[in-house]
Amino acid sequence: MTSLGTATAAPGEIDTGRLFVGETRDGTEVGLPVAVVNGAESGQTLYVQAASDGDELNGVGVVQRLLPSLDPDEIAGTLLVVGIVNYHGFQVAEHRNPVDDTKMNRTYPGDERGTSSERIAAATFEAATRADLALDLHQGSTSRMIEECRVRCGPRHRLHEECLELAKVFGCGYILDQKGPDGQLARAGPDDGVPTIDPELGGCVGWDDHSIEVGVQGVRNVLDYYGFTDGTHVPEPQTRATGFEQYGAPSGGLVTFHKDLGDRVARDDLLFEVTDVFGQPKDEITADSQGVFWRTRRLPQVATGEYVCSVGTEVDSY
Repeated sequence: MTSLGTATAAPGEIDTGRLFVGETRDGTEVGLPVAVVNGAESGQTLYVQAASDGDELNGVGVVQRLLPSLDPDEIAGTLLVVGIVNYHGFQVAEHRNPVDDTKMNRTYPGDERGTSSERIAAATFEAATRADLALDLHQGSTSRMIEECRVRCGPRHRLHEECLELAKVFGCGYILDQKGPDGQLARAGPDDGVPTIDPELGGCVGWDDHSIEVGVQGVRNVLDYYGFTDGTHVPEPQTRATGFEQYGAPSGGLVTFHKDLGDRVARDDLLFEVTDVFGQPKDEITADSQGVFWRTRRLPQVATGEYVCSVGTEVDSY
């Protein structure tokens, strides 16, 4: 028998339940939705979680579509799934946990006696570190972004190659291979010996069918490649960036982009221009480096200094 919270499954079974992480202000128990897929044959364990940022819903869509399609009789090994990590943020469609105004994916490995976010992180980290591999499903919040996998442990980490391989297997087409901030699961997992990546499944308001399907196929690629199924998967070369440049607005107004997501960028290429509300030019911003047009804000209006777009740099093929 394998358990996660109240979900318990014998070999060849799937069960769902709740992982209790505290109480709301009226004393109601808070339980994260969890699932256990216990394969009929023994094998490795894969941990999958979604929505540690409460407005990043594409990962929830992946879980919603993937779980009903899995047959435990055809699986060797175990899947441990947390369908919604940031319970409080998800309820109000906010990025941060509104109970403690914290970005959940900066609190790992957590603290079982700490803040709301730290307690949730501790509970989910305990599940993640029971696994051999971990996927932390994200998206570019409500901005526009390409599908990518982020390897956040840093190139000198002892599990860097394992994490990079996992990202290539997942197969979004793009990899950001850059050490991430402290507190990310994709940092804390490798530190505890578990290869962990952060697939960023596009960016949208609500969720996006294409990005969800990329995520579903990515998880299936992992299941096939690492022997959870009888399927085969041959990873394709990925476009990898090891640098990341962000551009802000030099003046207030309306932004017009001159590059599309995924476009190759050369140094001094025009990225965007800012006009006033009457269409009169105010500023033009060009690329500092060559790379890939990676991410943009969704709304056209900007204030001086506000984030506009990002370019992945130091690009190669992996």
